[in-house]
Formats: sequence, C-alpha cells, structure tokens
Amino acid sequence: MLTGAGADFCSGADLSSLRKISEAGPLENLEDARTLAEVFQAMRRHPRPVIAAVRGRALAGGCGLATAADIILASESARFGYPEVNIGFVPAMVMAILRRSVSEKRAFELLISGETIAAQTALEYGLVNQILADETFDIDVDSYAARLAGKSASAVSLSKQLLYHMDSLSFDAAIDAGMYMNTIARMTDDMKRGVERFLKRSD
Repeated sequence: MLTGAGADFCSGADLSSLRKISEAGPLENLEDARTLAEVFQAMRRHPRPVIAAVRGRALAGGCGLATAADIILASESARFGYPEVNIGFVPAMVMAILRRSVSEKRAFELLISGETIAAQTALEYGLVNQILADETFDIDVDSYAARLAGKSASAVSLSKQLLYHMDSLSFDAAIDAGMYMNTIARMTDDMKRGVERFLKRSD
C-alpha cells in the first residue's frame, strides 16, 4: 500500500531536487533516472498487488508512482497530472506504464497538455480503478486491501506475473504462456484446497 504522508499523495519533486537535476551532468542524471526506473520495475515484479491510495494531489513523479501501482484507489477530491511539459521535462519512464493503462490518445493528451484532471475524469480514462468517498477513504481503502489479502496468494501472484509478462508477446505466445501458467496453478496447494472446498459444497 502506497499512501501520502500528508494531505497529498505526492505532488512531485521539491525545488531542491529540481535544482539538483538541472545542475547535474549526464552521468549523474542517468544514475538518478535509473533509481526511479528500478522502483517502477520492482513494483511491477513484486509478487503481491501494489495499491496506491491517492488522497489529494498526485502530480508529476507522484502521478508516475501512482500509475506504476497495480491498482489506484482515489478519494473523490483527488487530482492527477503530469505537468512536466510545463518546465520542459518529459515523464519518460512512466510512459511505458501509462500507455498500458489508458488509450494512446488519452496518454498523449495527458503528457503534452500538462493539465491536472479530477478523480472522476481519471476513472473515465481508465487511469483509476475506483473512487472512494473522502469521508470514509481510509476505512474503505483498508477494507479493499483486506478483501484482496483474503484471496489465494499464489493465484494472485501468478496472475500478476502472467498479465505483465504478456505485454510483449504475440497472441500465440501469450496463449502458450497462459497454458504453462495454467499448469503451474493447477499444482499449487491453494488450488488443491480450493477445489476440495468447492467439491464439498457441491455434494
């Protein structure tokens, strides 16, 4: 679960970070960019679902961090945006994730307009999974996470792994990958226990 420490989820880099970026050389900037890339990759490879609980603003790198999560739960008053273009910057790494979350035209508009959008618009675009009431946000987020935690850990982990693995596969290769993952899932303890419970209810 990723949450903000204050009123906002994350409003992007602070002034000292921006100054450091603008004054750094290519190698230093590359190393800094690599660190963020590794965060995005670690989130994608993590065996459990990563949930971004967004209250307030999620802007620039903060919006990128939320977008990199597997699931975004937004409060009614949350705001999202990639304003990097306004200072001549490019949200380059998050494009790989944003492009998989929304349509190409929506992604392009978000990236080159730099505009901030409301939670409802983000939901309509497909960027956000659910909007939760501001007043009960924390309770609703905890409830959602608890329901997810109650699912088969192996099934959830294998599903996440396969879904993201399919990104670069052709249709036939994706079907083949699904065939092998199906076989693995059949052999897990969770699957065996689940089938046993189902059969007992059916008797």
